[in-house]
Amino acid sequence: MVRFSLILAPEAEEESREAFLWYRRRDPRVGARFEDELTAALDRVADAPEEGAEIELGVRRILLAGRFPYGVLYAIEPGRVVVLAVMHLRRRPGHWRSRKP
Repeated sequence: MVRFSLILAPEAEEESREAFLWYRRRDPRVGARFEDELTAALDRVADAPEEGAEIELGVRRILLAGRFPYGVLYAIEPGRVVVLAVMHLRRRPGHWRSRKP
């Protein structure tokens, strides 16, 4: 199996960091679980990017497992995947559109 390299847009990195810190401030164990779920989601994308649901032309999404209301939005490029957003599913749903490749 070919594993794609992952490139996180700076905005996606910031979103993931903010979410992690938010959960960690409330409970360090929940922050750690969020980090684990995000890592698992990114691993799934790198291993099988075609499995994500295409939500717009050229943009796919997978959801974090568990109780975290987040999705990873990404675009597949030759040999790599660009993560456009780590998005809370109930806030500002279209804010990532300016990041589309």
